[in-house]
Amino acid sequence: MMSIRAFVAVLCALVFIDKANSDQNNRIINIEWEPKHPAFDPNIYEEVLNPELCTNQLQYLTLNDTLLMMTFLEAGPRIPKGILQGNSVDLGNYHQCLGINREIDDMIINGKYCRIRIGLSNLQSLGDAPELRNIINDIDSTKSEILPFNRLLQNVEILSGIESEKKMRTDAANVGDIQFRVSVCIPKPCTTRQALPNLIGTQLVNFQEEFCRFKNDKPWAPGVYVAIIVFSLFGLLAILSTSYDIWNTVIQKRDPKSLSTVYQSFSVYTNSSRLITYKPVRDALECVDGIRAITMAWIIIGHTMYFLPPFINIVDLSQTLMSLRSFWLASFDIGVDTFFMLSGLLVVYTTVGKISNIKLLKKLHLFYLHRYLRMFPMLATTILLQVGVLHYIYDGAMWTRIAPRINRCRASWWLTLLQVQNFFPPWCTGHAWYLAIDMQLHILSPLILFFVLSGKKNRAWSALIVGLLVALTASSIYIYMNNFISSSIRPETDVESAERYASHYYNNTLTRCPPFFVGMCFGYLIHFEKNIRFSRILHCVLWIVNLTVLCLVLFSFEPMKNPDYDNQALDNFLNSFRRPAWSIGVGWLIFACTEGYGGPINWFLSLKFWKLPSRLSYAMYLLHLPIQFVIIGAPTQQMYFSMPNIIYIFCSQYVMYFIASFILTILVDFPCSNIIKIVLGSGIKKSDPERRRDLKASENKPVTQQQNELTNEHHKDAT
Repeated sequence: MMSIRAFVAVLCALVFIDKANSDQNNRIINIEWEPKHPAFDPNIYEEVLNPELCTNQLQYLTLNDTLLMMTFLEAGPRIPKGILQGNSVDLGNYHQCLGINREIDDMIINGKYCRIRIGLSNLQSLGDAPELRNIINDIDSTKSEILPFNRLLQNVEILSGIESEKKMRTDAANVGDIQFRVSVCIPKPCTTRQALPNLIGTQLVNFQEEFCRFKNDKPWAPGVYVAIIVFSLFGLLAILSTSYDIWNTVIQKRDPKSLSTVYQSFSVYTNSSRLITYKPVRDALECVDGIRAITMAWIIIGHTMYFLPPFINIVDLSQTLMSLRSFWLASFDIGVDTFFMLSGLLVVYTTVGKISNIKLLKKLHLFYLHRYLRMFPMLATTILLQVGVLHYIYDGAMWTRIAPRINRCRASWWLTLLQVQNFFPPWCTGHAWYLAIDMQLHILSPLILFFVLSGKKNRAWSALIVGLLVALTASSIYIYMNNFISSSIRPETDVESAERYASHYYNNTLTRCPPFFVGMCFGYLIHFEKNIRFSRILHCVLWIVNLTVLCLVLFSFEPMKNPDYDNQALDNFLNSFRRPAWSIGVGWLIFACTEGYGGPINWFLSLKFWKLPSRLSYAMYLLHLPIQFVIIGAPTQQMYFSMPNIIYIFCSQYVMYFIASFILTILVDFPCSNIIKIVLGSGIKKSDPERRRDLKASENKPVTQQQNELTNEHHKDAT
């Protein structure tokens, strides 16, 4: 029982360590390193300033070139549209401003795009004062709608490790002080204070400059050169490998099995065929493909809803998010617990029967190494894209939301590769906290697997149940000791509570581990307990109970949408049992489908339609947020919010994520997976005598061991 004692000791240590950290600093270690190569070098903005040249250019615009002057004015500033609908930002005309390039005698006039924060009294200088007086009379009614939504956006960004514009967003939407963000276009050598009085013909006193941008202000960094070299190398290998493959298999008609596996590893032809080819295999958990694909789409549309391009009618967006009909969006974070449960289920289901507990200990280094290397290629690719590619592929008026992410990635990319980033915010890729926790749980799993692989059911079930109870008890004690809020997606939550919830609960290995151990229990149940028969009544009762539990979990956040909500007991209860309850519900669904009780649900989840999205789900999870932030950083004008628009945005973005994931899976993920298998083998192998006995025992089975391993590999790919 040494492993169980060690497991209990580890979880208890996590409880007291996290409690000590919470009491001392109220948050986990926060690394505030400044990158050596920032996304925007602040020095270049100071170097271009030249008051004398600015004066000459302003005089020329005012006296000699009315058309060019109008080009500057048309690019901004102007009064934000939709103020009463919660919009406090005017984006101006970004590309028109940066496109200004006029050579006049001995000087060149270039446009510089700036954003200033301005009060309502000064905003009247940009438009009709009587019109704005009417806005002042109605502004208090808008305040009650904007501020809750403002806090909601802050809390969601904190939840995802995004801390870029919290203060800017607070000031911009602080309608109580009547603050707005207005974009202006000025000559490149000028400051906003020197240029604006000449451009708009009036003096602005109380305003604050947030940032300025002009062409070619993104300095290159070493990560850019690394990205070019690495992706060029992968492209070259793909060309050579594909040429070798097609020459031998298509032109020379040689047997593919006779070709070199190493030379074929990077073949686009073979890897794409492997990705889209589906062979039915016995004992495969077909319904898992549907669950994985649907859950990934759920997570993506949840992020699409909360990380949006600028909208002109923020009040409508706020009302939609706080309404009952958006319950499925408020609960999208529970989808990650589905993946934790699947990860625990598959680590048992794909290991039991392949190795003994003693050999697991002997091959433990390979167990860990295979898991780490399986996740590494796509994770490193995502980091490299964020460090050296995505920053340069486009630009826009909201690109300042991209720069902080680039800076964090260039400073702390190695923490993400070490799978410890959930303990060291801010993060390079905010959503990669899930991979860190999943890896940490896989490191702990042999403490339970040792007994599960013993071959004795009583000992296996005892270890699984004790492990689950200890994890649930330890996490519950920790939660009740700290009194967290139950969700950051709520209107009346201060930033400090949201940060504490994110760092000490949401991204904490201890509090997120129960679904993993629930999955381990279901993995063992599905593997060994075959042909379990239920009466029709019991079958119906179990389905009703399960669906009721799942619905209660989905609707459990509805009370928190009330601004007057204050129930710490309910918060603690939900934080302790909501996620395990959801995992049990999804686990039962998989179990019912494998035992023949799924009916139309099993048919739907097992459709071949889900196979390809399921295999791409890991790549899509990693790539969707970096691409999404490029998309929301590029807009130059606000959009109008409506649910049809949201669905349109999601569908169009999903297609982009799908294509990018397909390409990188073929060019990076599959080739690296092939090389890892060649170098390390299958990881945990049986000795020859055991293998001969197992092959002899399986002669009467209709499915080969190779087919089972292929199925297991597909199950592991996106867990």
